[in-house]
Amino acid sequence: MTEYGGSPDRDPDRLVRDYADLVMRVCYTYLRSTADAEDVCQDTLVKLVFRAAPFRDLGHERAWVVRVAINACKNLLRDRGAHPTAALDAVPEPAADPAPDEGALLARKGEVLAAVMALPLPQREAVYLHYYEGYSARAIAGLAGVSEAAVHQRLSRARRRLRLTLKGDYDDFPA
Repeated sequence: MTEYGGSPDRDPDRLVRDYADLVMRVCYTYLRSTADAEDVCQDTLVKLVFRAAPFRDLGHERAWVVRVAINACKNLLRDRGAHPTAALDAVPEPAADPAPDEGALLARKGEVLAAVMALPLPQREAVYLHYYEGYSARAIAGLAGVSEAAVHQRLSRARRRLRLTLKGDYDDFPA
């Protein structure tokens, strides 16, 4: 590989600092595997650091990063389907003990996250990009390659599903 010789705003440290968490969250949303998400995240960040073409602005840069990560995840899922593998026994990752007052909140977050992760991929993608990353329906439509109406439909169906899955559990929880 060649040495990075970009402009100061294309500093590799800044790019990794600004996008590593975003790319990991996007990848985990698709892949549901920390190890696979880390691999795709690394590949995406390497592509970003060594990209020669300039971006129009930071919004263009962010959209490019999200689109490359989504495409890499879809490619991995497609390859995984074409080349099935035997699953290894799941080894739980050690977790730090939460503070006593955080226990209930973490349990609720876990239930909501599990419900979101159980959604079909198109709905999960729309929910994640809209509610977790703050993208508008129009921006999601551009990233996902579908119409804005399709994004609205996916969000509506996802909310309906989540409402049924989580019914009554969160009535006392502030929105």
